[in-house]
Amino acid sequence: MTRRGLETCATVLILCGAAAMAVQPPDAVAQEFPSRSIRLLVGFPAGGPSDLPARLIAERMQKELGQPVVVENKTGAAGMIALNEMLAQPRDGHTLLLCSYLDVSNTLLYKSVAYKLADLAPISMVSKAYYAFTVPTSPPVKDMAELIAYAKERPGQLNYGKVGAGSVTELLARQLEKVAGISMVGVPFKGTGPALQEVVAGRLELTVSPLALALPQHEGGKVKILGLTSMERLAVAPDVPTLVEQKVPIANYGWWGMCAASGTPKPVIDRLNAVVTAAVGSPDYKAVLEKGGTVAVASTPEQLGSIVAETVKEFGDLIASLGIKPLE
Repeated sequence: MTRRGLETCATVLILCGAAAMAVQPPDAVAQEFPSRSIRLLVGFPAGGPSDLPARLIAERMQKELGQPVVVENKTGAAGMIALNEMLAQPRDGHTLLLCSYLDVSNTLLYKSVAYKLADLAPISMVSKAYYAFTVPTSPPVKDMAELIAYAKERPGQLNYGKVGAGSVTELLARQLEKVAGISMVGVPFKGTGPALQEVVAGRLELTVSPLALALPQHEGGKVKILGLTSMERLAVAPDVPTLVEQKVPIANYGWWGMCAASGTPKPVIDRLNAVVTAAVGSPDYKAVLEKGGTVAVASTPEQLGSIVAETVKEFGDLIASLGIKPLE
């Protein structure tokens, strides 16, 4: 056979192979996944509300999928380093992200980000968490009404901890300023944990933190939680009233989910959804999360997509109402 004939034959074989892959049945695609270890990226430090569910789910995924599932904490830039790292990898489901409402809010808080929400392929919700308005045990306030009165007597003096410009910890504090007609001073911290420790020490007068972080300190008598952003009291903290029942119209929650990059084959997304929802629905997962004040919640990919859309509207409205301009 001539050289040209050999080249033609090789070309035909390549094209035939590509065609065979293109018409591969969806079930076959799902059955072949995963073919190697899976990376699960988390954009925040170990031990936080993003990290714990990621590690619990990764353990269950590894058992179900038969491949290692490695959690990697890629911290920085409000979670954007981890997200962009996932988008830079092949879109085959072998690199995943513990995504959250922060990935949505970043697109609203910054003038330019390196991704679009359309770059994310939702897999499932994994948890949602409410926020606690937390003060030291020493100030003479026992509820939100007294905190507001205390702040009104000291305009521009009460300090609160915030984690980054436009973070939920800042947005909720600024929302309180607006609805209560008070003025406070935001003090930046690298994380909610360090801010909470300053509240314990009595050097910071208020912080808004995930209940999972504040609850142990509250139960230990080191801080006082004045109110929660849930609509109803939570079983894990029955003594803590909501802000709404204290006539402070603030209700909000943070959500976390599992996401892949857009373009990941649907059969892979569906298989991952089945494994993740089984993990989230397990009694062990629910018990661990709910003990810390976080609610275990699973969903379909479509439902998580709807939550992303709702978050865009809710955060957009809140940011606009507070007059926050997008950052460079």
